[in-house]
Amino acid sequence: MRIAVPSEDDGGLESTVSPHFGRARFYTIVDVDGREIRSVRVVQTPFQQHGPGDIPSFLRGLGVDVVLAYGLGVRARQFFSQMGIRVVTGAMGRVGDVIRAYLEGTLVVDENWESRPGFGEHGRGHAGHAT
Repeated sequence: MRIAVPSEDDGGLESTVSPHFGRARFYTIVDVDGREIRSVRVVQTPFQQHGPGDIPSFLRGLGVDVVLAYGLGVRARQFFSQMGIRVVTGAMGRVGDVIRAYLEGTLVVDENWESRPGFGEHGRGHAGHAT
C-alpha cells in the first residue's frame, strides 16, 4: 500500500502534516507492507497553482492508495473517491506518528476540522472522511 501525506517541509517522517492539503508544497509518500514501513520519499508538488483534480491526478500517477490529511476540500475528496483512493481527513501531528497510528488502527483525527478558522471553503457540514 502507498500512503501520501501533505507535509509542511521535506523532512519525511519527521515533518508535520500540512493543515491545507492543496497548499502543501511537499507530499511524503510511504510504502507499507502490512504494518511495516518499507520506504519513504518526499516529492515536491509540480504545481505553482493547481486546478480541480490536478493534485489527486498527480498522486494517482504516483500509485497512491491512501491519503492522510488534515484539511481537504470537498472537490478533492470527490476526485479521490472517483479514483478509488481512500481519504482520511483530520489527521494531525508528525507524519511518522500519523502513518504508524493509521497502520495500527489507532489514528485519532479532528472530526471538526471543517469548523476551524480558515476551512469554511472546504464544505462545512460534509463528512470528514471519504472512502
